[in-house]
Amino acid sequence: MQYIAAAIAVFGASIGAGFGNGKVIAQTLESMTRQPEMSGQLRATMFIGVALIEAVPILGVVIALILVFM
Repeated sequence: MQYIAAAIAVFGASIGAGFGNGKVIAQTLESMTRQPEMSGQLRATMFIGVALIEAVPILGVVIALILVFM
């Protein structure tokens, strides 16, 4: 049962992060096409957002490891 719970935790975290990254990148590209003069600032903000979103699957893996080894 622990293995199934760990798999669900990693699966949910990775699906959520993939959806979140796609949304952030799509909206940033849309904003860059509307305001090209802001592209540098938008790109920097996008990288910060993507980094924060990528923290979610890492936490999911940590939770999965805790579930497996406890």
